[in-house]
Amino acid sequence: MRKAAALYYLDNHTMESVARRLGQSRSSISRLLKEARETGIVRIDVRDVDTANDLAHRLGAAFDIRAQVVRVREPASDADRLDRVARHAAAALPEWFRDGMTLGVAWGTTVSAIISHLTDHVLTDAMVVQLNGSASPTSTGGEFGVEQVAAIARAFDAEMTPFPVPAFFDFPRTRELMWQERSVQQVLARQAAADITLFGVGSLHSPTPSHVYASGYLDEADRRTLAANDVVGDVCTVFLRADGSWRDIAINSRASGLTPLQLSRIPRRVAVVAAPAKSVALLAALRAGAITDLVLDSGTAQALLRRAERSPRSRG
Repeated sequence: MRKAAALYYLDNHTMESVARRLGQSRSSISRLLKEARETGIVRIDVRDVDTANDLAHRLGAAFDIRAQVVRVREPASDADRLDRVARHAAAALPEWFRDGMTLGVAWGTTVSAIISHLTDHVLTDAMVVQLNGSASPTSTGGEFGVEQVAAIARAFDAEMTPFPVPAFFDFPRTRELMWQERSVQQVLARQAAADITLFGVGSLHSPTPSHVYASGYLDEADRRTLAANDVVGDVCTVFLRADGSWRDIAINSRASGLTPLQLSRIPRRVAVVAAPAKSVALLAALRAGAITDLVLDSGTAQALLRRAERSPRSRG
């Protein structure tokens, strides 16, 4: 399949020529090429280059990031946006994650969608490490933590490092004591040594709530605390205000994920977002310095730029 695709798409051979070289019938080569497209070995993009490139350039200039904008014809559902953006991110990830690198992954609905489009890319001496805990009072969190990390590790034939702690501890002191355990310190060290991270952006006010807000991770007292602190969303289960501030939000002292400050020490930080309603939370994440690379749809890009024009700058 790969040989047929390389001859046809890269070397410009005709289908008949490929068939002769591989000793196959023309119809067999046609089926192989179709399967190569369906499995992601071959990617064919037909883009509105002017629109996508203009939005990517404007985002790069506004936030000092690298942006990839996936054009989505409006009106579009959030499900369609997510599928298209996740497909694009899955295809781009092998270009960023290479031999000898460590990839940090923060679980979530967006990462789950990316995984559904991942194809195998075997790497050497690579590692995938979980960035935030996923256990909750009602669930072990395996399906949104360990299983996501394991799926990405399998796709790249990489070593896997899970992070089997709660998404949020009941008490800050418990978290402090847990962080002193040698086994946990090993995971924290691997997180800090990551070359690249992959995450979505959680939004408190999105019509389709992010998993952390809809699946038993927060009780009513937590929700009141978030409202009182004007929280708009989260990155790696660390909550943010619209201006990007996060340090004095009390619940963050119980969170297991990397703070924006810790994230900022990792060279490449890829956020994938596909919902215009998340523009407030996405702007907060950008102002917190959590993102270097952004993959999003054209509608979300436009909503983000409009939001940035009329919102105050971060107070730091």
